[in-house]
Amino acid sequence: MLANQQMNILLKYFPELTANQRRQFEMLGTLYREWNEKINVISRKDIDHLYERHILHSIGIARIITFRPGTHIMDVGTGGGLPGIPLAIIFPDSSFYLIDSIGKKVKVAGSIAETLGLKNVKTGQVRVEDVSQQFDFVVSRAVTSLPVFSGWVHKNIKTKSFNELKNGTLYIKGGDLDEELRSLKSHYRVFSLSDFFEEEFFLTKKVVHLY
Repeated sequence: MLANQQMNILLKYFPELTANQRRQFEMLGTLYREWNEKINVISRKDIDHLYERHILHSIGIARIITFRPGTHIMDVGTGGGLPGIPLAIIFPDSSFYLIDSIGKKVKVAGSIAETLGLKNVKTGQVRVEDVSQQFDFVVSRAVTSLPVFSGWVHKNIKTKSFNELKNGTLYIKGGDLDEELRSLKSHYRVFSLSDFFEEEFFLTKKVVHLY
C-alpha cells in the first residue's frame, strides 16, 4: 500500500495535522522502507502495515495526553525511533531523547529525525540504567514487563508536574496485563486504545500510565 494511501488512517484520527506534519508523516513511510532494506527495524510482515501498527500505535499516546510546550520526554528502547519520532512530529514544542542500547538502531532513529528536520529530537546509544537525567515522561513500546521497566526508569521521572497527567511513564503494550499490573508498586491507570481507534489491531492494545 502506498504511503499516501496509508496516510488516510492518520488523517482519519488526526485531521488537524498541519501541512508540515503531514509531509513529515508521509516521508516516514519511504524512510522506514529504505532503512528496513539495510537494517531490520520493523518486522518484514509489518512494514506494509507501518502506519497502522507502528505510527498510529505510537501516537495513541497523543489520545491520552497533549504534552504542553516545554515537556521533556525520554523514549526508552526506541529501536528505529518508535514511539518517539511520531510523537515528536505531533508535539514539536516538546523535546524528546530517544535511547537504545543497539547502535545501528539509534543510527536509524537519528538519521530519520534529521531527514525530517526534527529539531526537538536527540538520540543516544545508552542503557537506561546509565541515564541520570530526569524527564517529565518516559515513553516506550513493550520493551519488558511493566514492573521491570518501572524499576528501571523510576529515577528518571521529575517530581513536579505541569501537564494534565502526573509525570510518569506512558507504556504501550498489548495483551493481558493483569498479572503485571498486580505486581506494580506504583499507581497506574490503563487506557484502551480501542476506545480511540476502531481497527481490529487495537482491540488488545493499551497505554498504561504509571505515576
